[in-house]
Amino acid sequence: MKVLVTGVDGYSGWPLALHLIQRGHEVVGIDNFVTRKRVKEVGSWSATPIPSFARRQAAVKEILGADLKFYRGDLQDYDFVLSTFRAERPDAIVHLAEQRSAPYSMIDVHHAVTTQVENLTGTLHILYALKEACPDAHLVKMGTMGEYGTPNTDIPEGFFDVEFNGRKDHLPFPRQGGSWYHWSKVFDSGDVQFAAKIFHLRATDVMQGVIYGVRTPEITDDRLLTRFDFDETWGTALNRFIAQAVLGAPITPYGRGEQKRGFLALEDSMQSLRLAVEHPAAPGEYRVFNQFDASYSINELAERVARVAAEFDLKPVIEHPADPRVEAEQHYYNPLHDHLPALGYVRTRQLDDVVREIFHDMIRFRRRLEARRHVVVPTVQWRVPDSRPLLQAREVPTAKPLPTSPSGSSSVGSPA
Repeated sequence: MKVLVTGVDGYSGWPLALHLIQRGHEVVGIDNFVTRKRVKEVGSWSATPIPSFARRQAAVKEILGADLKFYRGDLQDYDFVLSTFRAERPDAIVHLAEQRSAPYSMIDVHHAVTTQVENLTGTLHILYALKEACPDAHLVKMGTMGEYGTPNTDIPEGFFDVEFNGRKDHLPFPRQGGSWYHWSKVFDSGDVQFAAKIFHLRATDVMQGVIYGVRTPEITDDRLLTRFDFDETWGTALNRFIAQAVLGAPITPYGRGEQKRGFLALEDSMQSLRLAVEHPAAPGEYRVFNQFDASYSINELAERVARVAAEFDLKPVIEHPADPRVEAEQHYYNPLHDHLPALGYVRTRQLDDVVREIFHDMIRFRRRLEARRHVVVPTVQWRVPDSRPLLQAREVPTAKPLPTSPSGSSSVGSPA
C-alpha cells in the first residue's frame, strides 16, 4: 500500500513513516518544516537533537534499508497539493500536518487566526485534491479528544442516539473545544464529514489522546529519534514534568491538578494509525475512532513522574501555579473506545515503563534541557491575567504506586 503522510517531519509523522515502512508499505512524505521554525519562535528546541530531513532520509536508507520519498511544500498551496496527489496516487493519506499546539493558538489574535486559517485551508485542499486526483484513496485525519471537551456524560465515538420532543436521530456528538486550536480541529472534522458525503470519499477521524514517548521498535538509533518538546507551548504536561524533574525544578500541574485526560504511548499511537490505514472506511463513509489507553488526572501524572524520578536519584517537589487556561478543574470523564480494538488493537506499553525510558534519554540530553530551562514556565494566558496566588507546594506521596487507571478516557492535545 502506498501511504502519503503529511507532516512527516513531526512528532507523530516521523515514527509513523518508520512504522509503515517496516511493515512493507511504501511511504511518501510531505512537510514544510514550520514546526521547527515555530518552536524556535518561542525560544525552545527539541530535547532530542533532530538532524536535517536529508540526513533523516539517509538514516532510513542505511538502517531500515528503505527509501522514504519526500516533497517539501505547503498545504496552503493547492497547486502543490493537487500535483503531488496526481503524481503519487496514494492508496491512503494520513493527515498530520496541522498547527498542533493549543497554547500557541492562544498567544494573540494573529496566532489564533493563523491556526484556524492554516488548519482549515490545508484540510480543504486535501479534500479537494482527493476528489480530483485519487477519489478512492482513504483519508485518515488526526483529530483530538479535546474536540469533545469534558461533558458531564459518557463520550461516544463521534455519534450518538438522541431523542428530543418525541423525535429520535443519530447525530454527531456535541463538540466543546477548549482553545482556538481545538476549535480548528472541530471545524476540520465537520469539513471531512461533509466532504465524505458530497464527494463520496473514504474518511476516518482518529480522536487521539495525549501521546507520550520518544521511541518505537523502529527507532533503534539516535538518528531516528523523534522530537521531544518540553516548553509550555509545544510540550505536553508529561514532557514538561519529566524535564522539570531532570532539571531539579518543581513539577507544576496547573491549578488544582484534577483535570483528567486520556493517554497512550507513541508506539501504540502508531499501531492505531496503521490499523486505520489498513482497514479503510467504505466509499462515502465518515467514521470516528476514539483512541487512548488510560485516563489520569494531571496530579496522578505528576506523582507518577515524581516516583519514577526517584529511581534516578531525583527528588522533585510538586507545586501548583494558577491555571493559565479556562478549563474545568474537576469534571466527569468517560469516553468510549471500541472501534480500534475491534480491528485488533492491543495496548503494548505501560505509562511507567515509557516514563523510565524517557528519563534515560532526557538525562543523556540534559544539556539541551539546561540550555532552554526557562521555557517550561507558563506565559500564555487564556484569560485576562489575575493575581491568583501560587497554591501550596506539597511533598510527593511515598505510598504504594498508583494503580493503572481503567481504560476509557480521552484527552486534549496538550493538557496542563
